[in-house]
Amino acid sequence: MAKGTYTYEPVNISTYGKDRMRFELGDTMIEGGSDTTALTDEEIQAAIDTHQRSWKKAKLMLLESLYHRFAYEVDTRTGPLSLSFHDRAKLWKEEYEKLKKEVLVQSSIPHFSNSHTVPQKPPYFYTGMQQNERAGMNG
Repeated sequence: MAKGTYTYEPVNISTYGKDRMRFELGDTMIEGGSDTTALTDEEIQAAIDTHQRSWKKAKLMLLESLYHRFAYEVDTRTGPLSLSFHDRAKLWKEEYEKLKKEVLVQSSIPHFSNSHTVPQKPPYFYTGMQQNERAGMNG
């Protein structure tokens, strides 16, 4: 089984890509590899590639993965050190729920395109639609 890679370049967060996704998810502590980083570069890139047309859907896919993965982690206490993995999963689930609502709202709003490649339907309502063209004819 191939191991994943963990990289993060903060200078790249201005462009939509792996580094920006890591930044938005708060998964930027890559120094410890899989011990400190939740997602591999390959997982992030796969989500971006799967949802090429929607950054938010790619992020939603990753958030769902994160909260499902960490929901089973238990909180640990060893002496003065305590790790609250449950809180981290809860945070990601809250972010997931919030983004899911936003994506659902956006997907229910029709998108109007000025692109010439997409065939445009005439508007359902238009000026003069109730005029009877035959009424003015003498016949």
